[in-house]
Amino acid sequence: MTLLRFRTHVTLLAVAVAAGLVVACSRSDVATIDSATGSEPTAGDVTNDGAPPVSLPVSALEARDGDLILRVATTGQVRSEAVVPLRAEVAGTVAQLLVRAGDQVAVGTPLVKLDPYPFDLAVREAQARADEAEQRFLESYVPESLVTGRGPTPEQRKALMNKAGLAGGRLLLERARFEQARALITSPVTGVVQSIDVAVGEKLSAGQPISTVVDTRRLRVEAQVLEHDLPLIRVGGEAIVSSAGAPDRPLRGRVDALLPLVDSVARSGRAIVRLNSDGTLRPGMYADVQLEATRLRNRRLVPTRAVIERDGRPLVFVVKDGRAQWTYIVPGRSNGVDTEVLPDSSSGEIPIKAGDPVIVDGHLTLTHDAPVKLLPKPDARPRTPAPARIP
Repeated sequence: MTLLRFRTHVTLLAVAVAAGLVVACSRSDVATIDSATGSEPTAGDVTNDGAPPVSLPVSALEARDGDLILRVATTGQVRSEAVVPLRAEVAGTVAQLLVRAGDQVAVGTPLVKLDPYPFDLAVREAQARADEAEQRFLESYVPESLVTGRGPTPEQRKALMNKAGLAGGRLLLERARFEQARALITSPVTGVVQSIDVAVGEKLSAGQPISTVVDTRRLRVEAQVLEHDLPLIRVGGEAIVSSAGAPDRPLRGRVDALLPLVDSVARSGRAIVRLNSDGTLRPGMYADVQLEATRLRNRRLVPTRAVIERDGRPLVFVVKDGRAQWTYIVPGRSNGVDTEVLPDSSSGEIPIKAGDPVIVDGHLTLTHDAPVKLLPKPDARPRTPAPARIP
């Protein structure tokens, strides 16, 4: 009886050990298969150690419907619409400098003041001479008019004024007042003082340089356009201008003119772009210019950064329910910022819908259906400034 019980216990123990080995082998096989396929765990899966799957941080922008603007990229030089060298209109002595180089000024801002005393004296002297001439004029006809009761005719009045010197006296008074007003030099434009070329106490002659004021708000860019691109550019087309110092702060302008002459050596013409500056561009700078060539209306667009290739086929990752779903696309034309998505050749439908979040950062090593976590929207597209009012 004792021997029988012993044999029974040994048999049950062997069965339990065999069952445990089968379960362990099954789990090991499953883990090996998951590791070999490299597939991401699906919703509700856990890792081998029982932890939930890790959501990878990514950035996304929405696909949209809009116009795809194809551009001609070139360079140009920034110039001001008004670089005003000021010269003394009257001779005098500098009494006061009211601004310094680099100061912002508006139209009519006083810049330099000449000694006012000589001008005031000249006005008083001219006024006295005009008063004397007027007195002589009145004495020439008033007594006779009192007797006869008739005044001079217009022709007689003009002759009497010339004889008394009243017309000449009034002209001298007007000139003295004009020169008195020119003793205060003011800015003719809104801009920045480039230079002050005089000093306090300096005696100026008429025509001597005083200052230079530059309008830094109203600018133009003279962009070089290769002759084979000239037919693509049209007056009134949009232009995006940026500088090497601030490439992330582009300004929007308009093509104001296409100059008729083409440089036979460089084989290029010039397009004049006018724009209002926010201080990013300065006269004399070289700028990168993108001129509107063609506008494709009402296209489905995705950021160009979102388009990658897998196995030689272009695709984008679309975020759906917290997972990155790769979607094959047929890309059309691109301007470097946005890429057009064309309808699929088999279904005739565009696989990306307007408003779909497509990943633009963190997607180069993603796998299909990987769990992701969206970060705040990046500035993937360059800032597009509001349309400027071009003077």
